[in-house]
Amino acid sequence: MSSAQQLLLTALRCDIDNLHHLATTADIVSDISQFIHVLQRERGASTIYLASKGKRFKTRRATYLQHSQAAEASMRQRLEALSQESRPQATARLLRRIAAVWLSLDELDVLRHAIETFNISPDAATQAFNHLISSLLAIVFEAADTAVDPDITRALVAIFHLMQGKELAGQERACGAFGFTLGHFDNAHRTLLNQLVDAQQRCFDTFVEFATPEALGTWQQSLSPRTLAGICQLRDIACQRSHHQTASGNTGNTLGETWYELTTLRIDTIKTVEDTLNTQLTALCHHKIVQAQAELEQTKAKPDRPLPAPCEQLLALHSTQPLGDLTANALNSPLSRSLLELTHAQSSRLQGLSDELENTRKALRERKLIERAKGLIMAHQSMSEEEAYRFLRKTSMDQSKSMADMAQSILDLSAMLQRKE
Repeated sequence: MSSAQQLLLTALRCDIDNLHHLATTADIVSDISQFIHVLQRERGASTIYLASKGKRFKTRRATYLQHSQAAEASMRQRLEALSQESRPQATARLLRRIAAVWLSLDELDVLRHAIETFNISPDAATQAFNHLISSLLAIVFEAADTAVDPDITRALVAIFHLMQGKELAGQERACGAFGFTLGHFDNAHRTLLNQLVDAQQRCFDTFVEFATPEALGTWQQSLSPRTLAGICQLRDIACQRSHHQTASGNTGNTLGETWYELTTLRIDTIKTVEDTLNTQLTALCHHKIVQAQAELEQTKAKPDRPLPAPCEQLLALHSTQPLGDLTANALNSPLSRSLLELTHAQSSRLQGLSDELENTRKALRERKLIERAKGLIMAHQSMSEEEAYRFLRKTSMDQSKSMADMAQSILDLSAMLQRKE
């Protein structure tokens, strides 16, 4: 077997190793998805439990806590197996993300004890859960950002934004549960509720952009207009400045129960779409592995050939034979032609994969720039997240720039001003 064939075989084996790693990553994403979902339930129940001083959701919270512990144990087992590999396929960045989450998981019992003994406020408990879930989502983002197959990268990007949108819906559930259980919304919680609604929509818009037609079909079929209408009605009530309780104090509790059930129904529906995407991602990884293995076997099956006659003739050229004939004969020999065709096919495929992957990663980088610039605008202009986004969009349109270019200009200007200070 020639060196060229050996190199091609090695490249195919590397592809297969990478795909096996992506399949493992898909399993980790699925475990994280399940753990986040039960944590979101525990967070919502804990908020009502704290806001009602333990009068409501005590049993439900205990049940959700058991579900969270079971999902955590399953996820830890998967992550431990990854950490014990002699040569882990995961990137160093991904492993660091997982290590950071591991430390946060060790603090969960402390948080739960504080909730049980009412030594933490509903808002502080929600923020603690938010921080942990954000760290878990960062693992999914890292997996999408470091994946080497464009189809799998796009699938991971779609899943990440769906999970992020669902997490924001969970935060909205907790915020609304607190306000309705308490009987009113102050300005801070009313503003937060509106911000969470807008942020969800942006996440779901990005999900739609990257999702496959099959995933979009599942998404569109799963949404319940009746449930959404009920949630929108309660959002309108939350934005009113009057209290939601009567003299008997029962109306607030009723609205809190209704809000929790409707938002939970919506979140559970999103989870079914998430599960479908995770199943499709796993199937895609294994399909890619089968394809790569078949290509590897096909390449290995090509036997070594003795030097063919056309090449032998090249070694005994007549003095009258033009140099151009030498090149033509070399390219036309069966051995050279088969290797050239194989190399060209491999090169074309790899270039196509590289282009798709770069386009996807470019979109991710641009989103990072926009988020960072939006944060600066919020800090320096005292704007809400939605106002900062609109300001950035309008400024980029006024200056005929893309939002990513405008975001980069803002970040560059900020860095320059800080140096001058």
